[in-house]
Formats: sequence, structure tokens, C-alpha cells
Amino acid sequence: MGGQSAAFPLSGQPVAGLLRQIRRFSWIYAPSLPDLAFALRTSLAAIISLLIAMWMELDSPQWAPLTIWVVAQSSRGESLSKARWRIVGTLVGSVAAMALMAAFPQAPGLFFCALALWIGLCCALATLLDQYRAYGLVLTGFTSAIIATGAIAQPDDVFAVSVARSSYIILGVLCEAVLAVLFMPRIVEQARTRLLGRLDETFQATCTTITRQLCMAAGPEQQALTSTLLRRIVAFSGQIEFSALELGPRNHVGDHARRALAGMLVMLAHARALQILHPPMQPPPRPDGPPPGQALAAWLEQDIGPGQADQPTWRPITTALLAEILVVTQEMAACATAPHHDRFRFSLTSRRHVREAVNNGIRAAAAITGAWWIWEITAWHHGPAFISFVALIYGLMATRENPLVATTPFLKGGLWCAATAAVLALWVIPAITAPEILLMALVVPMTVGGLAARRPELAGYAFSFNMFLPVLIGPMNTGRYDEVAFLNNILAFLGSIVFVLLTYRVVIPFRLDVHIRRTTAWIGQRLRNLARLQARTDAPAWLSACAASLVRILFHATALPPQVLGTCLTRQISDMTVGIYIIRLRELLRAGRLPPRTRRVMALFLARWQKGQASPAVAHVLAWAHHEQAHHTDAADHALLGEVIACLTVIAASLHEKPGPATGGR
Repeated sequence: MGGQSAAFPLSGQPVAGLLRQIRRFSWIYAPSLPDLAFALRTSLAAIISLLIAMWMELDSPQWAPLTIWVVAQSSRGESLSKARWRIVGTLVGSVAAMALMAAFPQAPGLFFCALALWIGLCCALATLLDQYRAYGLVLTGFTSAIIATGAIAQPDDVFAVSVARSSYIILGVLCEAVLAVLFMPRIVEQARTRLLGRLDETFQATCTTITRQLCMAAGPEQQALTSTLLRRIVAFSGQIEFSALELGPRNHVGDHARRALAGMLVMLAHARALQILHPPMQPPPRPDGPPPGQALAAWLEQDIGPGQADQPTWRPITTALLAEILVVTQEMAACATAPHHDRFRFSLTSRRHVREAVNNGIRAAAAITGAWWIWEITAWHHGPAFISFVALIYGLMATRENPLVATTPFLKGGLWCAATAAVLALWVIPAITAPEILLMALVVPMTVGGLAARRPELAGYAFSFNMFLPVLIGPMNTGRYDEVAFLNNILAFLGSIVFVLLTYRVVIPFRLDVHIRRTTAWIGQRLRNLARLQARTDAPAWLSACAASLVRILFHATALPPQVLGTCLTRQISDMTVGIYIIRLRELLRAGRLPPRTRRVMALFLARWQKGQASPAVAHVLAWAHHEQAHHTDAADHALLGEVIACLTVIAASLHEKPGPATGGR
């Protein structure tokens, strides 16, 4: 009996391990309702577009469902934005393909060189754009390649091929739109509710982070809190454009929401400055009382206390933080109820590196040229398909921060796609004789792919699986894939992914250390330019641009040693904090309210800062400002000099704590 009792724990271990493995696939057998709705909606739209294309007897109906999976996104605003730019990119790419075919008749070398340059130019310019505007531009390039390679055997038919490809795109967009409307009623009310709810949650998280930050000393824990909040704000800021599309035309909800998020960044920067100047504060007595924004404001007002002749250094910073809390609250209220005759505008710009754009363009041009050489040397019958796949995959990866990281899961998803397509194309599809049976055969793998697309850890695999499954199956009205054609198509598809992966490793490969140095230099240059009296960059725009750049580095944080990442975060956050107080000094000088001598000293300081020569003089200017304030009896001048002292103190402390060479002001 004792032996049996001892065996029970051992026998339970394999069962527990098996249960853990089964739970890993719970996204298939127990999906959430939104995930299942997205997967079913997109799968039905893809299959319906395929059946319509076959009913219309189009020559390549598989491109219609590919468009569905490219356009379909989790939110309606994303789908609308991507569909709009996909149509524009397709039409422009069609015209470009016909122009290239007409410009280089009977000259394949010149034609492919011109095509490579055109695709490289599209990928380079797309690197300088945001969101799906970048996608529309790269789509222009790879659409040109797909149409041109599709008509290369019969150049006289390039117009017909162009019209056919454009028809597939428009058909796919229309099918996705119709199914989305049916599956997502009351889209405007739901979009506004989601936007306001997410704004409120982000504001509460900001207030909570600031409260915790002011009660602790600077260190790794504070950096982790700040990094988490920055990721959240930047990710939300990138999604606001889509929420505004869902709310309809002629509204400024997106502008107010972006300003509110930028104000949260300003609040975070003021809290960082307050942490430098103020000793650690005691937590508020009732954290579960009023809403976080009101609780934070009451807590800070209590810290300011009544007016005193000898005000503490941090008092102007606290006042600025309270003012920004009020601004954020007003902007959130404007999102809920738009003011009458609202014409408010607020846009953000993120980091743009011409060097990265050039590198991206060179890689794309080299890949197309290399693919053409492979076809020229091997005389492979599926060479045009190989080139079109290379162009398509480069277009899909061109706007990624690190395309090499995205290409690896894309390859793994392509292998799953090839295996599934082999079963369907060689055994299932030949036995189908009715459209209804085709729908039943495709709905299961497509639904599984749609569910995987909703899982962050599987999205990279699902990306290639969903898009290329219809293409590899290749359903046609008048024929079926034979084994040779199918294997050649699979070889062209998988070979193109491997080829793209190799070119990303060989042709100007992405290096994170170079990316960080380039970003640091860019921030340093902008930090110096903030001191120009003619500059128009304000604190929200400065912090939003820097936060976007910092989040891009955090995206690759797993590739950095902890010490290097900590140094990078400290330097970037320090520059962000310094920047808003350089802006404040510039605004004080531009307003002309400073005393005459202070105005001259601040003008000289900012001029030296712009040249990168002001850091050694910060301590001397700060000592002079203290001396000047002590000899001023006018209350207004005393308060203005107190604000100057607060700004200089934060700048001096931030430059002192920043590791390594400073990026600005030195």
C-alpha cells in the first residue's frame, strides 16, 4: 500500500504537464467572444470575396481574400485607415507598373533596375511616414512589382492585369467593410465609449505613477514605472487616429485626445523635476477617496501651502504640474462633449532619420535586383512569382523598426501555411464540386488563423499564415494545382522569405547600438535647437517625440544588457526633463517680463546652449540668479526669478545625473 501511495505523486506529474500543454491551446477551444467574432467575421469575408471573384471568373481570385486579411484589423478605425491607403497605393502602383513596362520594352535589365530603384524609393520614403500612410507607400512599390511580373510574359496585357489586380483589392475591401458593418453595429457610440474609457484609465495610471514617483528616490524601480507608462501612452497615441475615423468626419476628438496624452507626458516630466528638487513626500492619506486626478491635485496643493516670502525652489514646478493637470482634465472633457465651433488642432511628430530611410531603400533595391539575378541565372519558370513574393514581403516588413526580428516568425508562419496548403490543395480542393463545400473546407483553418492573429505571441506567425493560405491553395474555376505547379509555388514562397531574411542579415543589417547612438544624437541636436528664440516646439510636442523614440528602444530592450538599458533610459529621461525647462526659459525670455539684467543673462545662456557650450556655465548662472533674486524686492520680479532658479536647478541636476557624455547643451 505504501508503494502505491508513493507512486501517486509521480503519476500525477505527467498529467499536470499534459494539462499545461492543453491549456496552451485554450485560445482555440475556449476563445474570448471578441476574438471569435473577429476570426469568424474575417474568415467569412475572405471566403465570400473568393467566391465572388470565382463567380466573376477572374483569373487570380486568390488575391481577393489576401486583401481581406491584410486590411482586417481589430478595430474598425484601423480597417478603414488601412483600406483607404491600400486602395490609393494600389491605384498609384498600377499606373507605375504600366509606366515602367512602357518605358523599357524589350530591355529586361533596364526594366528590373528601374523597378528596384522604384521599390527602394517607396520603402525609403515610407520610413519617414507614420501608421498606414507608410503602408500605402510601400504598397505602391510592391503592387508595381506584382503587376509587372504578372504581365512580363505578355507585356501587351499589362493594362488588363492592372485592372484585374485593382479589382481584387477593391472587392476585398468592400467585402471586409460589409461584414464589419454587420458584425459591429453602433460603431460611433462604442468608439467614443472605448476612447473615453481608455483615456480615463491612462490618466489614472499617470496620476498613480506620479504619486508613487514622488514618494520614492530615483532608481531602477522609478525607471521601470516611467518606462511602463511611456509604453502605454505612446501605444495609445498611435491608436487615436483610428478612433477618430470611427467617430466620423469633421470632428476634433483625436486632437483633444492627443493633447491630453501629451499633457500626461508633461505631468510626468514635471513630477520628475519635482522628484529632483523635493524631498520624498508622504503618500496621500486616502488613496481610495476621490478620483486620482483630484486626489493628486489636492495632495500637491497641500504641499504648496499658503504664500510665503521665502518660497521653496520646487514651488514653481508644483504650480506648473497643477496647471497641466487642469489642462488634461479640460481636454478629456472636450473629448466627451465637443465645444461649439471647435477648431482645435494638435499634431505630433516622431523621430525621422534620413539614414534609416536610405538604408531601407538600399536593402529593398538590392533584394529586387538579387531576385532578378536568381531568375536570370536559373531561368526558373516560377521566377516572376519569386520576384513578386520578394517584393510583397519586403513591402510588408519595410516599415518595421527591426525587420529582421519580424521576418523570423513570418518564416515559421509560412511553414505552417505551406503544410496546411499542401493538405488542402492536393487532397481536399480536388474533391470539392460546390462552393458551399469550399466554404466549409476553408472556414476552419482561416478561423484558427484569425484566432492566432489576436494573440500577441502568435501574431507574427498568423500574419503570413492568413495572408498567403489562399494564394498557396490557388483555387480556380477551370483547373486545379498539380503537384509540380504546387511545389514550385511553395518553393517560390518559402524561398522568398528565406531570401528576404538573408538580405536583412547581409545588406546593411540593423544594429541596435548604432540605432541608439543615432537616436541619442538626434535628441541632442533637437535639445540644442530648443534654445532658439524662433523655435516653435512646445513641451507637449517635445516630450511626445522623445517618448516615441524611447519606446522604440524599449521595444528591443531584451537585446540590451540591463546596465546598458539603464544608462540609456537615464540619459533619455534626463534629456526629456531638461528640454521642457529649456523651453520654459525660452518662453520667459520671449515674453519680455524678466528684469532687464536677467533678460540679458538668459539670452546669453540660451545662445551658448544652442551652440552646445552652456553646461559648464549652468552652476554659475544659477548662483547669479540666486544673488539677483536676493536683491529684488518687487514681488513679480522675485517670483519670475524663482521660476528661473527652479528651471536652472532642474537642468543642472539632470545634467549631473546623466551618465556618459551629454546629448545636448555641452
